Amino acid sequence: MTTTTTDAAVLSARFEETFGSRPDGVWQAPGRVNLIGEHTDYNEGFVLPFAIDKTARVALRLRDDSKVRLLSTFGGHGLVDTDLTGLEPGSGQGWSRYPLGVAWALQELGVAVPGFDLLLDSDVPLGAGLSSSHAIECAVITALNELTGAGFAAEDLVLATQRAENVFVGAPTGIMDQSASLRGAKGHAVFLDCRDQHVDLVPFDAEASGLVLLVIDTKVSHSHADGGYASRRASCELGAEVLGVKALRDVGLEALEEASGLLDETTLKRVRHIVTENDRVLQTVEVLTKQGPASIGALLDASHVSMRDDFEISCPELDVAVETARANGAIGARMTGGGFGGSAIALTPVGREQQVRDAVVRSFAEAGFTEPDIFTVTPAAGALRLA
Repeated sequence: MTTTTTDAAVLSARFEETFGSRPDGVWQAPGRVNLIGEHTDYNEGFVLPFAIDKTARVALRLRDDSKVRLLSTFGGHGLVDTDLTGLEPGSGQGWSRYPLGVAWALQELGVAVPGFDLLLDSDVPLGAGLSSSHAIECAVITALNELTGAGFAAEDLVLATQRAENVFVGAPTGIMDQSASLRGAKGHAVFLDCRDQHVDLVPFDAEASGLVLLVIDTKVSHSHADGGYASRRASCELGAEVLGVKALRDVGLEALEEASGLLDETTLKRVRHIVTENDRVLQTVEVLTKQGPASIGALLDASHVSMRDDFEISCPELDVAVETARANGAIGARMTGGGFGGSAIALTPVGREQQVRDAVVRSFAEAGFTEPDIFTVTPAAGALRLA
């Protein structure tokens, strides 16, 4: 769903009803789908996400004191009333950690962030691996960057949101999600070098190739702040240390055989996923550039196998989604996101879309899983001001 100026007007009106005056503006930032390149970002490697046409929107007004009032349109969430004075990591609960985290990160950079009132609305599915939290952070930091006159470039905002995630929220994430949300472009994937933040926009127009990209939300919720993600990152850091490199980005395919004699079995598997996944990202960029989306199916498939067997971050629901989609006409499928739940993607010929949808729903029912939510996404613009 593409946000319109009408949506911005409605959110502004709701803000005025809630807080008693008009907002200073309305900003939005998209969620993202990672086409390929999973867990490579914090290993200073390569990723290929794109911003999607599902967004978080914030109406925001600066205050003349240090008070912060936060409200979302999500059911069951009341008004959060807090203060920026003495804000420190671990403050806030639930979704409020994300706007508070970026305010804290900007303060750490020397920005005089005043209090603010904020109303949040979002259609990025929660817990689906589509980066709903980063969409909130990127919308808020885009607004605060403009309203405070901080004037930071997108690359600076990427690092600020990463610091908010890592230190304030306590989730050891890399820079992929916010890079896609802040630097995305309609009709393109974001080829990001996570070592130096260099970005190339790679055309990705599935529709022109007679394809759709289906997202299969398994409804298995996950959290980057839990132990599974952190333990995988620790394994990668151990592997780099033993192999004597700055990051696993510096390990080539040819070095895997030697690594097998230096690493324990589990660490070797984690390292092998990162090294081969970096190579798959580079191959995917080349294939997209030269041949188009219809030729990347095998790379998507290989990525899922690597995440399932070497990085061990899949789950039964994700595996059923991927296997069923492939068996019913998808040209390639993989889990996407941090893992341990969330979503799979299936690159599917338009004529097979309904067959894939029906088969996946049927397979989930037969397995006793919760019915998945299945929808299409297209590459969309990055964070921007709506009104």
